[in-house]
Amino acid sequence: MFYDLNVPYAPDDPEISATLNFLAELGYTTVALSQSLSGKLPPNPTPPSAPTNIPKGLTLLTRMNLTISDPAQNQRLTSLSQVYDLVALRPTTEKALLNACTSMECDVISLDLSVRLPYHFKFKMLSAAIARGVRFEICYGPGITGSGVDARRNLIGNSMALIRATRGRGIIVSSEARRALAVRAPWDVINLTCVWGLSQERGKEAICEEARKVTALAKLKRTSWRGIIDVVDGGEKPKPKPKAEKLPLNQKNTASTGTEASKPEGNGDSLKRKASIGSEVIVEEIEKPLSKREMKRRAKKARLEAAGGEEASRTNS
Repeated sequence: MFYDLNVPYAPDDPEISATLNFLAELGYTTVALSQSLSGKLPPNPTPPSAPTNIPKGLTLLTRMNLTISDPAQNQRLTSLSQVYDLVALRPTTEKALLNACTSMECDVISLDLSVRLPYHFKFKMLSAAIARGVRFEICYGPGITGSGVDARRNLIGNSMALIRATRGRGIIVSSEARRALAVRAPWDVINLTCVWGLSQERGKEAICEEARKVTALAKLKRTSWRGIIDVVDGGEKPKPKPKAEKLPLNQKNTASTGTEASKPEGNGDSLKRKASIGSEVIVEEIEKPLSKREMKRRAKKARLEAAGGEEASRTNS
C-alpha cells in the first residue's frame, strides 16, 4: 500500500481526474487532496466537494495545508481536525517551526524545501515533534517542476539536512504535484530518497508505513477522547421485552361452543397439581443411627433388667 498525502486540489481543477487516474495506475492506494490556506482561520472551514470519476481501489482523504508565520494567529487548530482528515503546518520562520514541533496540534509539518530556508534544522527541536507523533514531509514535486536548477539544488540540500537532523526517523514523502507529469512511481520515489541519504528500507517506509501511521493517528484523534478512549457505543439502555401473560387455571374458553375450561398455556412444571382432600400423604420414617451414648444407656438398661429377673426367680424358688 503506497500513500501520496499531498495532492493540491480545487473544485474547478480540470487536471485532477487525470492525476488521480495516473496515481492509481502507478500503484498508489491512498491519496490526500490538499487545500492551502495562509493567515487566520475562517470561522467555518469546510473541505471542497470530492471530484467525480474516482478510480476504483483509490481512497481519498481531505487535508488542510496552513502556512504560519506567527503562531498566535491560529488558536483554533483543533476545529480543523474535526473537519479535515489531515492537518499540515508549513512554518516560514524558525519561531513558528519551534512552536509547531513542541505545542501546536497538527499531523504533518510540511516544509517548502525547494527554496532557501533562513534557518537550520536542530535535532532537539525535530525530535520533540517525532516524539509527539508528528511527521516531517518532503515534497518532490516543486523540485521537479520548479524554476530551473535552483529549486532542485535547494530540494536536495534541504532534504539531506532534514534527514541528517532527524536521523532518518519520522519522514514521509509526498508529491505535491499539480499535474500528472510531476508524479513519480513509488520505486522511483524510493530511489530519490536514497539520493537524499535514506536507506532503501527507510525510503519504502516513508511512502508506506510512516504515511499509514499519520492517517491512523489522525483518525484516532478525531474518534477518541485524548487518544485513549474510543467511543464505540453511546451506552443506550435496551428496551425491556414485553412479558407474556399467563392464563389462570379455571379460565373458560368463551369462543368454543359447549366446551369446558380450556387448557392453560405454559410449561407443565410451572403448574402444580393440588392434592385432594381424602388423599393421605405417606411419609416413610427414616431411622437415624444410634449414638454411642444411647447404645451404652440401652446396654445398661438391659443388664439391669436381666439382673432383676434373676433375683425374682431366686425368691420364688
